[in-house]
Amino acid sequence: MKIGIVGAGMVGASAAYAITLLGSAREIVLVDINAGLAHAQAEDIAHALPFAARGNVRAGDYAALDGAAIVIIAAGVSQKPGESRLDLLARNAEVFRAVVDATLSAAPDALLLIASNPVDVMTGITTRLSGLPASRVIGSGTILDTARFRHLIGQHLGVDPRSIHAYVLGEHGDSEVLAWSSARVGALPLAEAAANMHAPITDAVRAEVDRGVRGAAERIIKAKGATFFGIGAGLARLVSAIGNDERSVHSVSVLTPQVMGVADAPVSIPRVIGRTGVISDLMPDLDAGEAEALAVSARLMSALLAEVDL
Repeated sequence: MKIGIVGAGMVGASAAYAITLLGSAREIVLVDINAGLAHAQAEDIAHALPFAARGNVRAGDYAALDGAAIVIIAAGVSQKPGESRLDLLARNAEVFRAVVDATLSAAPDALLLIASNPVDVMTGITTRLSGLPASRVIGSGTILDTARFRHLIGQHLGVDPRSIHAYVLGEHGDSEVLAWSSARVGALPLAEAAANMHAPITDAVRAEVDRGVRGAAERIIKAKGATFFGIGAGLARLVSAIGNDERSVHSVSVLTPQVMGVADAPVSIPRVIGRTGVISDLMPDLDAGEAEALAVSARLMSALLAEVDL
């Protein structure tokens, strides 16, 4: 499978590196407005191939995306310390007008994975600019927030986070919703599993996990300028799910016709992902507070998207 990545900064390069290590693609093409950066990243990643898997990593222009099954769009301006993802909207929307047109001119049959922030609104913008079905324009959404949620629950319980089934819904940002009520460990509800392991989920634990999930990006950006390893791995995981037609479940953002009574909301809920993109939505059971919080998040994302003049 051939993969294109537009934007060879740290997110795009981390995704390329993770895809290379997983052996998920026979060919990866990096495209960037800074051609020298794209070539340097491609060469550096190619030097990892002898230690990892067979494949080819190279840089090119948009024309080199021809035949790509998936194109990851990680282009755009970087998030600044203290800047919310939503503040990036106006600056990144203009970039995407050119990027989407050039990408689809070269690879009209590609499925698009959106990684640029604010990712939910950018996913909605890309869907409308591209004219593709919403199922084929997938934002990374809360896949990273969900990983952080599972990681922190796993730390508390002393359980491998891969055995924890818990999701963050809505916006990848301030209005995101940690779906505690539907969280499970193996086959057991979280509260029951936690009690069995003598590690109850108290209000204090919930508050600590909530702070850990919501504050992760700010802490990392403050210390090193950007987040990229986690989302790079998340994008690589989505590439594997699509390329292998796994029909596995991931919390990703899609322009959704209706969420909690809100129309045209680009938000994340658990979705079945396969070769054709999003196959179906799997809305978890939510308590009243979570349902209202998700509705608030959906209204916010829908309103922001509606403000963008395309």
